Amino acid sequence: MTETLGKTKTIEMMAVVKDKPTEGFSYVKKEINTDLHEDEVLIKVNTASFCGTDLHIWMYDNWAKKRLKLPLTVGHEFSGEVVKIGSKVKRVKPGDIVSAETHIICNECEFCLRDEGHICENTLIIGVDTDGCFADYVKIPAQNCFVSDKSSNPLHLSVQEPLGNAVHTVNHFPVEGKTVVIVGCGPIGLMGVDVAKAYKAKTVIAIEVNDYRRNLAKELGADYVINPITDDVLSTIMKITDNRGADVVCEFSGNKTAIETAFRYVKAGGGLSMLGIPSEEIKINVADDIVFKGISIYGVVGRRIYDTWYQVKDLLERNLLHLDKIITHQFPLSEINQAAMVMNNKNCGKIILFPGV
Repeated sequence: MTETLGKTKTIEMMAVVKDKPTEGFSYVKKEINTDLHEDEVLIKVNTASFCGTDLHIWMYDNWAKKRLKLPLTVGHEFSGEVVKIGSKVKRVKPGDIVSAETHIICNECEFCLRDEGHICENTLIIGVDTDGCFADYVKIPAQNCFVSDKSSNPLHLSVQEPLGNAVHTVNHFPVEGKTVVIVGCGPIGLMGVDVAKAYKAKTVIAIEVNDYRRNLAKELGADYVINPITDDVLSTIMKITDNRGADVVCEFSGNKTAIETAFRYVKAGGGLSMLGIPSEEIKINVADDIVFKGISIYGVVGRRIYDTWYQVKDLLERNLLHLDKIITHQFPLSEINQAAMVMNNKNCGKIILFPGV
């Protein structure tokens, strides 16, 4: 395969493309140029997974309208085989099985130079700013490749990127022996429940409006599961914690009410990790709920490169997670619009996609 690719400049492939400013994706045949920059690699995609960001693109909401330049091959979570490398690539070799850090960073700004590439000021995102992985092949910088064990479950490898978000969120504050609240049990929040249990949290409280996902949180070991529609979240958590509040709160929902309430039940001296992105203005009592409680707030951007990836690798190698419970649906890539509708209905965990089918 590598030798064949070396003799041709373009190959045909099937890809999921956002090419119209309306709801939906197009599954089309297109060409990919196999010429590489000296620091690039070409990867044959084995498995990919559907992300909330992909759903925003499918819906073509206000964020997508402002951010995207159409047409665009979408998708950013995947695993695959390296089939061709640029002239100066040493990080990987043909035949390696890799997943990708989806933030392409500049390595030159203040943040990159102090080893905080996750907040690089020049970040580009695969499948958002560059052509992505919902295709037979994808080209990415070699520095974005994370090499995996070939014996690993390819379904698990394709979700390392979102799993990294969960690990980054949960692991920023120490959770062993602590009471941890997971706010929002979408796919990454469900991973958060699993990660908190793996890191030996004493008590894990999950908050979720969707019945299907609340049940998944229970299966993953959440000690308490709260429905914020029918239950008083604040009084329930304070009762569980002897009126002291939660040591660590991991916010995955982006919901205005959920965020505002979280500031009220985080324990004095506790920590609040925030990954969810609100679409409304948040009102907080800064004096009573931040300053006088002495809490710490951490904004989670992607994954720490590559510290978080090694933490993910460790969890997978020690078999501490239950990803088979979190991965609930599988679709051929050709059925991408059906997958998007399942995600939009929210009665799912993580969705895996298979190119070439």
